[in-house]
Amino acid sequence: MATNLPHYVASAKPVPQEGRMPWFKSTAQTYAGIMLWFVFWDNVPASGAATAGGVLGHGLAIALLGVVIAALVCHFCCYLAPGLMGMKTGLSLAVVGTSTYGVRGGFIMPGFFMGILQFGWLAVNAYFSAMLVASFAGHDGGSAVHMGIAIAWALLAVFVGLKGIAYVAKVATYLPLIPLVILLVLFAKTFSGIGSFEPSMLGVTADLNVSSLDLMFILIANVVGFFATAGAAGVDIASSNPTKKDVHLGGLVGVAGVTIFTGCLALLIVAGTYGSGMIAGGETPLEPTKLMESIMGTGTGKVFMLLLALAAFPPACFSSFIAAESLKNTLPSVNPFVSCGIGAACAIGLVLSGQAGNAAGVFGFIGASFGPICGAMTADYLLAGKQWPGPRAGFNPAGWISWACGFVVGVWPTLAPRLGIDFAMPCPPVAAIIVGFVLYLVLAKIGMTTKILSMPSAPQ
Repeated sequence: MATNLPHYVASAKPVPQEGRMPWFKSTAQTYAGIMLWFVFWDNVPASGAATAGGVLGHGLAIALLGVVIAALVCHFCCYLAPGLMGMKTGLSLAVVGTSTYGVRGGFIMPGFFMGILQFGWLAVNAYFSAMLVASFAGHDGGSAVHMGIAIAWALLAVFVGLKGIAYVAKVATYLPLIPLVILLVLFAKTFSGIGSFEPSMLGVTADLNVSSLDLMFILIANVVGFFATAGAAGVDIASSNPTKKDVHLGGLVGVAGVTIFTGCLALLIVAGTYGSGMIAGGETPLEPTKLMESIMGTGTGKVFMLLLALAAFPPACFSSFIAAESLKNTLPSVNPFVSCGIGAACAIGLVLSGQAGNAAGVFGFIGASFGPICGAMTADYLLAGKQWPGPRAGFNPAGWISWACGFVVGVWPTLAPRLGIDFAMPCPPVAAIIVGFVLYLVLAKIGMTTKILSMPSAPQ
C-alpha cells in the first residue's frame, strides 16, 4: 500500500506529458554539453599517460576504435535503460532507483550517493578550469593563484547551483558552443599532419611492453568512468522526453555521437600536432590544451585557455545543482546551504590536496561506484519486461549485493596491491557494469528481491 512508502516516494509526481520536450531540445543538448567539457576530451589522448605515447602508443587507429567502443558502452550499458525508465515513469532517479535498491536503500543510493559524488565532479572541474585561468595569467598549476581561483570557482558554482535550475540555465545557454568551435579550429590547423603521425614521435620505442588491447582498455575505462554518473542521471534527464524514440535519438546523438566526435577530434589534434612538426623535442604533452600555444601561437593559445575555462563553468553549476537537489530530497530537515557547504568544503579539500588533479583516478572511482548501479538498473528493467517494476520494500538484497561486488571489481586496481594480489582487472569500470548486471539477474532469479509496493497512480 502507498502508506508503506516513505514520503519522498509517495509524494513523487511524474513530469506531465504537456511538459515533455523532443530529444534535440533536452536529452541530446544536455549530454552534448557534458561531453564537450574540455576536462573530458583533454584527458582522452592522455589516458595511460604512464606509458610512452599514452593511448597513441600503438598508433591512431587503435585509439580511435577505443573511443567508438567506449561511446557505445556509455550509450547502451550506462544510459539507455535508466533513460527509458525515466521516460516511461516521468519520475526522478531517487524514486526510480527504489526498484533496484528498495525504498529504504534507495534513499541512500543512488539518491544521496549521487549528490555526494557530484562534489568530486565539482573538484575536478574547479581544479582544471582554474589551472587554465591561472595559466592565462602566467601562473603555474599548483600555485597559490591557481588554488585561490579554484576555491572561488567552486564556491561560486555551488551558490549558482543552490539558486536553482533557472540560474544554471542562464549561464549554460551559449557557453558550451565555445569548446565545439575550439576543437574544430584546432583540428583544421593540425589536419595536414595526421597522415605523417608515428608513435615514435611521442617517444615510443619498438619494445613497448603494453599491448594494443591493454591501451584500448585503459581508454575505454577512462571514458566510461567519466560518464557513469551521467548515465544513471539519464533517469532525470530523459524524464522530460515524450517517446522511446526521443530517448534513443537523444542518446545516440548526445551520448554516443558527441563522445565519438570530441574524443576522436582530441586524438586527431594530438596526432596532427606531432605529425606536422609543430612541437618537437623535450617533453611530449598529450593534452590538446597543452598543445594550443604551439598550434595557435602564444597569444591565441592563452585566449583559448581562458575561453575553455569559462565554458566549463556551466558544468560546474550543473553538478552543484544535482548535488543540491539530491541532498534536499534525502536530507530535507537540513538547510541546503549547510549540507552543500560541507560538500563544497570537501571539494575544496580535494583541490588543495591535488587529488582533484588526478582526473583518471577520480573518473575510475566514479565508474566503480556508478557502473554497477547502471548494470543492476538495466537488469531490473529487462526482468520487468522493459518497464519500471515499481518501488520495492526496505533494502533490496539483489541490488545491494550486486553493487558491493561490482564496486570491488571497479576499485580493484587500487585494492589489489593492498591485498597483495597480483591480478590485473581488465577495464574495471566496464567489468563493474557487467558484474552489477549479471549478479542482479542471478540474485533476482533465485528470489533475493523484496516485495514490490503499490504506488498511487504508478506510471509504467
